[in-house]
Amino acid sequence: VQLQASGGGAVQVGDSLRLSCAASGRSVSSLAMGWIRQAPGKDRELVAAVSWSGGTSFYGTSMEDRFTISRDVAKNTVSLQMNNLKVEDTAVYYCAAGPSLDIDPSIYEYWGQGTQVTVSS
Repeated sequence: VQLQASGGGAVQVGDSLRLSCAASGRSVSSLAMGWIRQAPGKDRELVAAVSWSGGTSFYGTSMEDRFTISRDVAKNTVSLQMNNLKVEDTAVYYCAAGPSLDIDPSIYEYWGQGTQVTVSS
C-alpha cells in the first residue's frame, strides 16, 4: 500500500485547508484510512479516520467540529477538510491506513510521507 498526501501549507488563523491522500495497492480498498498529525514535541494523535466503505467516520478528541473526513472509494482517495484553523493545528499531517478505525495511531500499518500544515496568527 502506498499513500501520497498533499495539500498542506502555511495559512492564517481562521483559514481553511483541504488535505488529500491518494492510495494505491491491492488491499487498499479493504482498509480504514485516516489522518494522523504530529506537532513538534508532541505525540502523534488521530485527527480523523474513515472506514473502507466510506460509510463510517471517526474523529479524534475535539476534532469533529472543525474537520471533516471523506473518502472516494472509486478513486481511492481520502480528503480532510479543515476549517477555522488554529495555531495549535500546526503539525505534520500523515495519511495512514490500517485494518480498523481506531483512535490509537499505532494501529495504522501504512503511512504516507506527511504534509506540513502551519497556522500562524
